[in-house]
Amino acid sequence: MNNHLITIIGPTAIGKTSLSVALAKHFGCEILSCDSRQFFKETKIGTAVPDDSELASATHHFIQNKSIFESYTVGDFEKEAISKLNELFSENNIQIMVGGSGLYVDAVLKGFDDFPEISHAVRENLNSDFEELGIIYLQQKLKELDPDYYHRIATENPQTLQNPQRMKRFVEVCIGTGRPYSSFLNQKKNQRNFTPVIIGLEADRETMYRRINQRVDLMINEGLVEEARSLFPNRQLNALQTVGYRELFDHFEEITTLDFAIEEIKKNTRRFAKRQLTWFKRTGNVKWFDFETDRNIIIDYINSRL
Repeated sequence: MNNHLITIIGPTAIGKTSLSVALAKHFGCEILSCDSRQFFKETKIGTAVPDDSELASATHHFIQNKSIFESYTVGDFEKEAISKLNELFSENNIQIMVGGSGLYVDAVLKGFDDFPEISHAVRENLNSDFEELGIIYLQQKLKELDPDYYHRIATENPQTLQNPQRMKRFVEVCIGTGRPYSSFLNQKKNQRNFTPVIIGLEADRETMYRRINQRVDLMINEGLVEEARSLFPNRQLNALQTVGYRELFDHFEEITTLDFAIEEIKKNTRRFAKRQLTWFKRTGNVKWFDFETDRNIIIDYINSRL
């Protein structure tokens, strides 16, 4: 296959965006974002959307293209991203994908797992049980019906256990099919018409944490508190159940002070970065570079794989 998708992965605040722009300019191609937090137009500051100069330097796709009021799944993203790539590859057989959302990266590179249709009755009953019993009920059901997958989530991505939509999906598949959710994972995926060249950016932990803290301070200076306050009336939406907003919502509800909320954002972002690295270190065929590596060295590596 002559098509190549340069894919840049790594933890938050490591410099993926600036590298992607430099590579897009070098190869004369465009950029697909697969950062699930950056899809939403209402959450610009708290999700570190590329700045105006970066957006002007290369054509970006899937940046602030949805509203927090829209339902948008990883399956939706996979379909739209593959369609866009097919269009872009007709113009240039090198394109770039960048982002820190491992599940979304995998969906494009490997294909989304194929799940059977679940009956409306199962879904309605589960919704009713959730309304009555809450998220703990979903956690207990998943632990009972698919203990291996439950423990994998608890270890690698514990915040998912607090996500009602994701948890309901896991449990409804278990109930509706009589099989563990995990039994549908990692099956034969759809064939892709491109070869991925995967670049990972990393840094030592102290440097990574310092960059995260600096980014949070920058977000605060750019108006994150005001942005979060404008979103506070819609705090129940799934798109807002994320680091940078939850902590400030607690402050607005007078549960915490502003200083405490800011420190919590930094702490939870550091934890998020650790989970990102855990996910990406399982990804095969990644060439890892220190985030300060000369870009010409990275370009030379990419050329060797084309």
